[in-house]
Amino acid sequence: MPTLSTIPYDHGVFSLMFTCAGWLPLIEMVKGYDLVFNWFDLLKMQGHKMIGYVIMPNHVHAMIAFVQTDTSINTIIGNGKRFMAYAIVERLEKMGAF
Repeated sequence: MPTLSTIPYDHGVFSLMFTCAGWLPLIEMVKGYDLVFNWFDLLKMQGHKMIGYVIMPNHVHAMIAFVQTDTSINTIIGNGKRFMAYAIVERLEKMGAF
């Protein structure tokens, strides 16, 4: 069951975990590990720091130090997940998976 927690801070270290729909191994199916690394690279370019991460076939754990920002941390995380999801769907369509 999805849980939405609003992060009331504009900076700090946060532990994140997000999963693929239905816990399906979509990251592995589409070889989408690069999508997660691309998001991490974008975060680093914005000044945020990756403390640690684990990318599994169907979910991601990450510990990220967010620098002070005008954009809410929830929005930063949501945008990253959204664009990874779009790319996964695009790759699944190219594979003829649906």
